[in-house]
Amino acid sequence: MSALLRKLSEAFGVSGREEEVRAILVEEIRGKADTARIDALGNLVALKRGTGASKLRVMLAAHMDEIGFMITQVEDGGMLRFARVGGIDERVLPARAVTVGAKRVPGVIAFKPVHLTEKGETDRVAPSKDLAIDVGASSKAEAERLVSRGDHACFLSEYVEPLPGSAWRTVQGKAFDDRAGCALAAALLADRFPFDLVVAFTVQEEVGLRGARVAAYAEHPDFAFVLECTGANEVPVKKDLSPSTRLGAGPAITVMDGSFIADRRLVEHLAATAVKAGIPHQFKQPNIGGTDAGAIQHARDGIPSVTLAVPCRYIHSPAGILNLDDFDHALALMREALQRFPGAFERSAT
Repeated sequence: MSALLRKLSEAFGVSGREEEVRAILVEEIRGKADTARIDALGNLVALKRGTGASKLRVMLAAHMDEIGFMITQVEDGGMLRFARVGGIDERVLPARAVTVGAKRVPGVIAFKPVHLTEKGETDRVAPSKDLAIDVGASSKAEAERLVSRGDHACFLSEYVEPLPGSAWRTVQGKAFDDRAGCALAAALLADRFPFDLVVAFTVQEEVGLRGARVAAYAEHPDFAFVLECTGANEVPVKKDLSPSTRLGAGPAITVMDGSFIADRRLVEHLAATAVKAGIPHQFKQPNIGGTDAGAIQHARDGIPSVTLAVPCRYIHSPAGILNLDDFDHALALMREALQRFPGAFERSAT
């Protein structure tokens, strides 16, 4: 799975331009899904028919898009002004390498070197409206031969695997939110469950959960599991605060975030399955962030939903750190939870 995660992490897929990520996933699920289609918004929706033992219809959702930028203006000197696409912390922007447009033009978010800064400038965060992308052009005409207004850009980051023999199985890369979830969902399509399984690889989650809303309405599942990546809060904090989500402690179950309150039955099912199967797990700090579950849960007449996430340090940045043990445990937990799913849930859906 690390090979797939590398491909997905290094792919270009800012919200609204998910084609490259989708193409990788189309090839990955070929031969696994019974049917697959691309809807009008760009979601990749796959179906794995069940054994017929259950009448339930269950959805897995994972979003293909990543945070990034859109070029808003090409200046006379060749610099590119930009707007943020999705939730990007302005503190991580200066001097970051990026790639721009369909031609994948390399660039750097310009910044003033420390030797030229004035008093007080290094004590504040430069707002993105004051920054620009430098692609090495010396004029507007030269820059416009490379990029255009409306082009997307994303961080240029290499996927870095652990050293051979390392006991700590961490990888580094961009866009683990939510390429980790996409890799999990693709892997689960290799299995067959008692019920029909719909897997939606969604678009435009980072700008308002848009793809998930469309997919959930069209597919109308009885229940939904959202596979995500979530922040691991292990950076230095006040001494009286302990991290709520940690690397190496297993996948995180969401009880509530900023977009939804998880269905309690599904939360308890994931937790109970983890205990019975001996799979490490943890709970995400409530009321933080948002996921596709926020759109899925109130599609049509309501869809009970829950989110299971792989922890990642430095999420929404040029380089996150993810533990492959957490990824493997998330896959094992989701597989077990789906196999054990019918029963009480079958009765509640009829």
